[in-house]
Amino acid sequence: MSYKNLQSFIKKLEEEGQLVRVKKEVDSYLEITEITDRVSKAYGPALLFEKVKGSPYPVLINAMGTYERMSMALSAKNFKTLEEDLARFLDMTNYMGIMNLAKSAPRLSRLASVFPIKLPTKGSCQEVIETKPDLTKLPVLHCWPQDGGPFFTLPLVITKDPETGVQNMGMYRMQVFDKNTTGMHWHWHKDGREIYESYKKRGGKMPVSVVLGGDPAIIYAATAPLPKMIDEMMFAGYLRKMPVKMVKSITSDISVPAEAEFVIEGYVDVNEQPRREGPFGDHTGYYSLEDDYPVFHVTCITHKKNPVYPATIVGQPPMEDCYIGKATERLFLPLLRMISPEVVDMDFPLEGVFHGCVIMSIKKRFPAHAKKVMNTAWGMGQMMYTKMVIVVDEDIKPSDYEAVASCILKNTRPKLDMIFSPGPLDALDHASPMSHYGYRLGVDATRKWPSEGDMSLWHEKEPVEACVPFDLTDFKEVIQEGAVLTNGILKGYTVVAIHKTDGSAAKGLTEAFLKAPKVESKVLILVDADIPVDKVSIVCWKLFNNIDAKRDITVQEIAIDDVRVVIDATKKLPSEGHERIWPDDIVMSEAVKTYVTNNWEAYKIDKNH
Repeated sequence: MSYKNLQSFIKKLEEEGQLVRVKKEVDSYLEITEITDRVSKAYGPALLFEKVKGSPYPVLINAMGTYERMSMALSAKNFKTLEEDLARFLDMTNYMGIMNLAKSAPRLSRLASVFPIKLPTKGSCQEVIETKPDLTKLPVLHCWPQDGGPFFTLPLVITKDPETGVQNMGMYRMQVFDKNTTGMHWHWHKDGREIYESYKKRGGKMPVSVVLGGDPAIIYAATAPLPKMIDEMMFAGYLRKMPVKMVKSITSDISVPAEAEFVIEGYVDVNEQPRREGPFGDHTGYYSLEDDYPVFHVTCITHKKNPVYPATIVGQPPMEDCYIGKATERLFLPLLRMISPEVVDMDFPLEGVFHGCVIMSIKKRFPAHAKKVMNTAWGMGQMMYTKMVIVVDEDIKPSDYEAVASCILKNTRPKLDMIFSPGPLDALDHASPMSHYGYRLGVDATRKWPSEGDMSLWHEKEPVEACVPFDLTDFKEVIQEGAVLTNGILKGYTVVAIHKTDGSAAKGLTEAFLKAPKVESKVLILVDADIPVDKVSIVCWKLFNNIDAKRDITVQEIAIDDVRVVIDATKKLPSEGHERIWPDDIVMSEAVKTYVTNNWEAYKIDKNH
């Protein structure tokens, strides 16, 4: 079913036993985050906090925080149906011939739902109009201890191109500076930033309307990596199978969804100096650092008579944003196939936080086909940020990580099949030596054809049972006690956790591994001492996020049948030549953890779910 607005989605969640109302008063400063983080990590329910300290408005959070709820949000049975529906919609053979065209009539009629409808009247989002706005009345979350302040975490930021008049909607975090101003976190590569630059050439004030809440399909559409020419409201209309009703903002010509919970109207003065924003505990699981961003001035707030404030929190995966990202994975696979029809399936591991890693299976038709697919991926929109692209054969399921890890060992000749590609990186990437730019890794883990060379350069046999690849006795002082992994999903790899005060520990282990006599495990992965090596999810999170491919991966041919790889996924230090600030992992304060633990029974989350 489709939803009229956010509150109809809340009603459906409650009917399905997918939502818990928390009646105890809670604090938007850290407490809501700690409660939600625990529930999210436990794959728990959506939460509606009915009493938030200092605000008259309830907070909805974790609404799309499972596969089931994310599917519900997009009016689908599951993610697979999302993919299949769009694939059928795009398949031109379904419209060839009279019989096929007749069968496709219901599908074609869906086109009528994509175009937004502009209402001549005010919307329910404008039942209350505040011309003396005060952002401090909203229950804006201060999510993590080192955050620079409270942040809007689920805002739908709507702007209009001054040259074409076409609107754009994106989701960009907004730090509240005071009751009338916020930051506007527009990265270089985002459409909102491009529109801002267009206004800068003209000078003056750039109108902006920020929407909070609405049908969940609209919220999702704001996160989707759509081509610039595709209107997000049209995409939302396609997903919800009914047009989005729009109304004019009170203070500008920007159209907003009529059923939004809140609309914050204002402007960005493009002649004003940017203001320092951050830090912010981000979806990478690290704090993104302080930087200068444009300032948004609030002139008006409109809302429903009884609105609900929507929010999310991000941090170390898995969290709610992971399931939003997984929906994108499924929806955009049919679009990727239009450009690369050889792609069978793909998977973005949650630990890669969607810019760290993608695994793709292909129908291989010619030598080096995998390399063609890697470069295609890096050439497509936001996939240009992807730090690691792994390609396997069509009979391998990309989400079967043990099978993929085995394919890398069996089928990859590191000197030939590991591609180091320089290119743009996400603004939140902290590992590259330079901001926004670094090296990405492509791994061809497909079976090699005779025309692609001799596989004996790497591995002729099934992966051997993993073992410690060399004598670690000389490194007892730097290796975390018991922190060596040689089995499980990463069977055939050796993971070692080390204490680092400078670069000597990683360098020493790397040299020793490369000089050791013939070994069975040919891949050594180094992580920091605080990483539990038996928790593969955390190891992979560090692996995907802590490396620059060129700097941190060493490939050395010991002999024609003995090629070894070392991956340094540790924190990089100034003494190692890393001049950028390395951000802290996101961790909640012990005081807040203790407080929430002591009050857990009072929240009544477990009893009501």
